Amino acid sequence: MSTAVDGSLVPMTDAPGAAGRGSLFRAEVHRLRSRRFLHVLLALAVVGWLGATALALNHYGVPTASDRAVAQQTMRDVVAQNEVGRQQCLDDPSRPSGTPDDEVCGPRLTLDQLNENDFLPHQPFDFARTGTAGALGFAAASAVLAFLIGATWIGAEWSTRSLVALLFWVPRRTTVMGKKLGVLALAATLLGILAQAGWLATAGILRAVDSAGGRLPSGFWGHLLATEGRAVLLTVFAALLGFGLTNLIRNTGAALGIAFVYFAVLETLIRVVRSSWQPWLLSENAIGLVSPGGTTVYVFDGLGPGGFDQPRQIVISNLQAGVVLGLITAVIVGAGVYLFQRRDLV
Repeated sequence: MSTAVDGSLVPMTDAPGAAGRGSLFRAEVHRLRSRRFLHVLLALAVVGWLGATALALNHYGVPTASDRAVAQQTMRDVVAQNEVGRQQCLDDPSRPSGTPDDEVCGPRLTLDQLNENDFLPHQPFDFARTGTAGALGFAAASAVLAFLIGATWIGAEWSTRSLVALLFWVPRRTTVMGKKLGVLALAATLLGILAQAGWLATAGILRAVDSAGGRLPSGFWGHLLATEGRAVLLTVFAALLGFGLTNLIRNTGAALGIAFVYFAVLETLIRVVRSSWQPWLLSENAIGLVSPGGTTVYVFDGLGPGGFDQPRQIVISNLQAGVVLGLITAVIVGAGVYLFQRRDLV
């Protein structure tokens, strides 16, 4: 027996009653890696990575002694201007009495509070400052890519009816869906790892070409690798969400449309109308999962002292975000698997 993969036939040599776990797993790996759309997505991702690296090389640079002298002078000018403004505030007769000076006019600015790199025309690449931000950016890119891969893979299976044909080889629907989910999770894990490796490669190139040198702070690699590990987990969640949503409605275009409306419209509306629901939004929890220490959302749900609307801070920890995303993913994927078992596939 054979089944279609992107228009081609893949032989299934095992008998229906004797299909082993390994044979089905290998078949699903072959079906996924044979998808032309996957090849296109990965090629575009590589082009995007090369373009981002080229832009970064153009943005950073090793400053000259003249550049540093100009930056130091600019910093002194900023401090002087700040002091003039602060003094004018202190001399203002209408300034409230009995209030600390720093609270009304702000604290005094000093040179050691400024970073010279911020005043350079082409600042050097500082891996210690940008390491986590770069990992977050590559995590977002890999999550979007994984969502597309998961959605289009199962969507193509439904549109070509190859999923129905596969059941003639392995009639156990739960086994078939379980193998597909397992292969997709492994592929998403590999994608997440490659994405973070891509960031480390970019950072290595920038450090070799446009870095001013300097040692990394103690514990840097531990924090960065932990962030990258959570980024890989986010990539897996995104792939499974894309798969589960498309499996529910059997149409890739509709699933992508629902995802666009949710992220572009519904989440924005919730933040404005029901800000207390923010801790349950996918975007906030995705940020909370990857960001070191989680993220903080601000909920406006009542008037504070003086009649002003005072925001309430809610911290979404890494653990909380992981649990929320895991539960949402499990519900969507589980609903799709349940309907796959129960409904007519003709």
